[in-house]
Amino acid sequence: MKSILLVEDDPFVVDIYTKKLTEAGFLVELAQDREETLKKISEKKPDLLLLDIVLPNIEGWDLLKEIKEDLSFKDLKVAILSNLGQKADVEKGLKLGATRYFIKAHYTPTQVVEEIKKMLAP
Repeated sequence: MKSILLVEDDPFVVDIYTKKLTEAGFLVELAQDREETLKKISEKKPDLLLLDIVLPNIEGWDLLKEIKEDLSFKDLKVAILSNLGQKADVEKGLKLGATRYFIKAHYTPTQVVEEIKKMLAP
């Protein structure tokens, strides 16, 4: 079973995506801050990190940069799931090492899950 670490602080978004991803057969773990995220990716090695950019106590950009600079996480796939939808934001996310960038307003949760399935297909 493929595992996903969802880094998100909005309870509504957490609820929707946890439900949709679990229904699609994924094991979903949650994190809300830098320390919890780094601990979980170190211990559990998820198949995908689904990362919001606007988080309490840390910018998602900084967290993404930190993860991608750590060689032990170099193969970790990261998909950004954010309300930040400017072209510059998308380009920044991809430049920092994200595999995909999903703008919350442009994708339904079902569409995001379908894209994640494609990302994690063998």
